[in-house]
Amino acid sequence: MRLSGAKALIKSLENEGVKVIFGIPGGAILPVYDALHDSSIRHILVRHEQCAAHAADGYARASGRVGVCMATSGPGATNLVTGIATAYMDSSPIVAITGQVARHMIGRDAFQEADIIGITTPITKYSFQIQDAEDVPRVVKEAFYLAMEGRPAPVLIDFPVDVQREEAEVDLEAEIPPRANKLVKEPHPLQVKRAAEALLNAERPVMLAGGGVIISNASEELRALAELLMIPVTITLMGKGSFPENHPLYIGRVGMHGSAAANKLIMEADVIFAIGTRFSDRSTGRFDTFARDATLIHVDIDAAEIGKNIKPDIPIVADAKQALKAIHDAVKDLSRKDTSTWLQRVKDVKESIEKLDQRPADELSPKNVIREIRRLLPADGIVTTGVGRNQMWAALYLEVYHPRTFITSGGLGTMGFGLPAALGAKVAKPNSIVVDIDGDGSFLMTEGELATSIVEEIPVIVVIMNDGWLGMVKYWQDLFYGGRYCATCLRRGVPDFVKLAEAYGANAARPQSLQEFSRAFKEAMSSDRTTVIDVWINPDEPVLPFAPPGRSLAETITDLREVMRGGG
Repeated sequence: MRLSGAKALIKSLENEGVKVIFGIPGGAILPVYDALHDSSIRHILVRHEQCAAHAADGYARASGRVGVCMATSGPGATNLVTGIATAYMDSSPIVAITGQVARHMIGRDAFQEADIIGITTPITKYSFQIQDAEDVPRVVKEAFYLAMEGRPAPVLIDFPVDVQREEAEVDLEAEIPPRANKLVKEPHPLQVKRAAEALLNAERPVMLAGGGVIISNASEELRALAELLMIPVTITLMGKGSFPENHPLYIGRVGMHGSAAANKLIMEADVIFAIGTRFSDRSTGRFDTFARDATLIHVDIDAAEIGKNIKPDIPIVADAKQALKAIHDAVKDLSRKDTSTWLQRVKDVKESIEKLDQRPADELSPKNVIREIRRLLPADGIVTTGVGRNQMWAALYLEVYHPRTFITSGGLGTMGFGLPAALGAKVAKPNSIVVDIDGDGSFLMTEGELATSIVEEIPVIVVIMNDGWLGMVKYWQDLFYGGRYCATCLRRGVPDFVKLAEAYGANAARPQSLQEFSRAFKEAMSSDRTTVIDVWINPDEPVLPFAPPGRSLAETITDLREVMRGGG
């Protein structure tokens, strides 16, 4: 079939099942947009290219499918970079398509030229630049394959404008070449046997679930093994949703701003079974103090993560779903040690720590607001977050019951992520209620996407924890710099969010009590229009920094001071 490169791209995207693209047009991508005009693919015009990448990311995380974003060359392409890096750090599959100057102008500092291949190589699984129109179907097919295969990640397709216009004979059914290194998905039987023996002989076992459990759709297998062996389960931030948080075996989230119970109990464990986690410094604290006396089993599809931060005793390179199933099959008919004493210990620790975290039930505080959201939101409702104290409060206080219903920027910690990610999630799951729990500083970075939500009829709920500060940074200035605030107060420059939302055509409310918040949230859930709920909170509200595993709060503050000084 003879097609232009641009038409071949759109046909290839249709063949991959693409239903929606988030993007902004520009001169170097116009042939593709012209071809898109005749396509069934929906294009959602965002207000900033970074938000196109975040929306594609939110779409991918909510749906489990590849999200697609598109921008022109030069600044359009470079504006995608933060969103691509965000997706890369959190193993989210997106395909980013960028226009590029004509082939003969590449390297000549042409108007709106940027070496986007060089820029994105460290933050993508692969970056393609199409040199011939006939290569388009193969490149698209390979890009989608790579984005999803193994550990998901972004892939970039850079598309010179003259190749977009060029006509050639193209094979839309072109096959991708076989890969020399076949991905290992099935666990090695010997390692399965070793892991099974360690779990059967454990007296104080703990399972640590990361984002890989969600990516591999292994939540049922995780739950089945935990219930079979009666093993308490803790999660990382990216693993939130991998295990139901109302389950009796759930003990909380580990890490710097995690649950005190989880941090305490994981350090008492004699066997830690970690699945699909990279042992982030925010989860483990200092690597040299984490789980020193425990037997560590580590399952990950990415061999590069095994031993990178924490050296395991039993490494298993495999897909999380297949590994959990194999270990379940290996232990299901065998006798195991009595762990009733350990389970009682877990119960006692959880109850004692919960008693320490009591607040007035009717106070308009972040904790109560988030728990009210949970009470009102259906179990399959989706929550995204900005980054900052709002994110940590959401991670602490929002119970999550299902995978792919809690979406946040973990690895990169990208402020402004919440609203565009919510739009992407809503497009992926139009029948779900989607809520962005945000902070005033984070929301301000991408508030222009309110226009996208109204024009494109993508109704979401935005709950802003408004303290008039860059709250997390202020918190660090309180802890580490004696309250010497510099460049963190937003109060004089923050707009009236109610008026701002209404200017975009959204609904808005500013509740003065928890009861008023509840009423506003119920109205927002029944509305077919985006609603912004501006919740004023105390700027000194604590983030409750329970120390990471193995460190006291004082030691954690010392560790953080060293990090902030560049001392490691």
